[in-house]
Amino acid sequence: EGYGVMVLNPNENHLEVERPAKPTPLPSPEVSDEPTEKRERKVDRESKKKRDFYEKYRNPQKEGETEQIPIRENGSPEEHLLYVWDHFVSNAAARNVFIVAHSYGGLSLVELMSQREAQVKDRVCAVAMTDSVHNIWHQDASKSIQEWLQQHCRNWVSSPEPLDTPVEPMLPDCPRLSAGNTLAAVISLSSQPNQPFIFFFLCTN
Repeated sequence: EGYGVMVLNPNENHLEVERPAKPTPLPSPEVSDEPTEKRERKVDRESKKKRDFYEKYRNPQKEGETEQIPIRENGSPEEHLLYVWDHFVSNAAARNVFIVAHSYGGLSLVELMSQREAQVKDRVCAVAMTDSVHNIWHQDASKSIQEWLQQHCRNWVSSPEPLDTPVEPMLPDCPRLSAGNTLAAVISLSSQPNQPFIFFFLCTN
């Protein structure tokens, strides 16, 4: 809002702006009896030393120093998901919503249900999790949320067992199935493993 750009990545919950350059104090004029030509040569030599030192020990990262400004209402993955739900998903014309949640995305989804339980139940048809790290006990999920997850959600987890083989559940929330491999990057179809994300699929029929 206000920037003409919609940020949909909870891993980038801030704007980066260049820090204003600090004013360099002007050197106080020195009174010297040296001839002007000799003084200029001395200044040139010192400048060359500074340039050589800079090129040898320069820090490109420091040169591009930025200041991080948190994006309002998107300071965490949980806040971000709630914002996306309130401003985009809930206002969409689609009647049926399907969700794919990876890693921390599953935890964010349970937090969303804690705050928008009735809306999520009314719109979301099914949830596919991949190596979700949610925990219904630590997150104080209500019994009604646990029952809904049991019926509408499946969590595909890292496992050497064949694809879709039932895996021993850790908590009484949603069935766990084998993803058929132990590589998180393959499970999530993500180029970087263990990065939290959520996909919303909005269907009109």
